[in-house]
Amino acid sequence: MRGARPWRTNRARVLRADDTSAEARLWNELRDRRLGGLKFVRQAPIADHYVDFLCREQKVIVEVDGGTHSTDAEIANDAARADQLRQLGYRLFRVSNADVYDDLDSALDALLAYVKEKG
Repeated sequence: MRGARPWRTNRARVLRADDTSAEARLWNELRDRRLGGLKFVRQAPIADHYVDFLCREQKVIVEVDGGTHSTDAEIANDAARADQLRQLGYRLFRVSNADVYDDLDSALDALLAYVKEKG
């Protein structure tokens, strides 16, 4: 059993309340098993990180990347974080804010295909 960690729960609640417009738009399509019957949660704590969206049963993380993922330091930080999450058995799917705003249907199709890859 995971055990109670109220500080992590509270931090996740704060992050959910302060989501970006791209995250809110994507969440509207992921919630309530709307994408292929898959259950996603928002701002899930994993190790020392909080991931934007998580499908626990498929161990797939969805990260929405905005303007704060473009410098060399930010890219290196994202890569180190992704490596740690992969070592824990998770697969990462990244989608940009632009994709969420400009072509959400294609982003959702790509995510569903990624989940079904099982690899």
